Amino acid sequence: MARRSPPHRSEPLTFPVECSPSVRHLVILPVVPAAAQPDLSAMSNPDSTKPVERLFPFVLRARLLLVGRDTLHRSKSKLHFVLITEDIAENIRAEVLADFTHYPVVQHFTAADLEKFFSIKGAKVIGFAKSGLAQSIYAELKAHRINRPVTKSKPPESPANFPGSKS
Repeated sequence: MARRSPPHRSEPLTFPVECSPSVRHLVILPVVPAAAQPDLSAMSNPDSTKPVERLFPFVLRARLLLVGRDTLHRSKSKLHFVLITEDIAENIRAEVLADFTHYPVVQHFTAADLEKFFSIKGAKVIGFAKSGLAQSIYAELKAHRINRPVTKSKPPESPANFPGSKS
């Protein structure tokens, strides 16, 4: 059986560690020029330039989209966050903020954008059902949040009354 010769390389193989000439034939390392290596800085940088819109087809596929205020009112137990458009009327915006004080409300995109992304005409208030996908979308839209989270304040604690102590 004839032995095939290795393919011709323009660059010689380099060995990162010193090894004897008798062992070098056992070590095969690919030679990758620095220009061909992938840029890993985007992976470590969380503020990458990928738009959030890339996730919207998956929302439709997973049926996580809740459209309209009535649907959102009926589905509060499933709701993760609310998205309202930038071209919404001020009185409707105030109603949504009042009705959904315990949920994050994000104001971004226009009604035309929602029609383009989700194929829903005229919707200005949508919600996303609880899921990991909704968490990822909210994390990218968090900068556009317009309401503050409601925190429950603890009532001031009264001094403890111990048995046998006079109060």
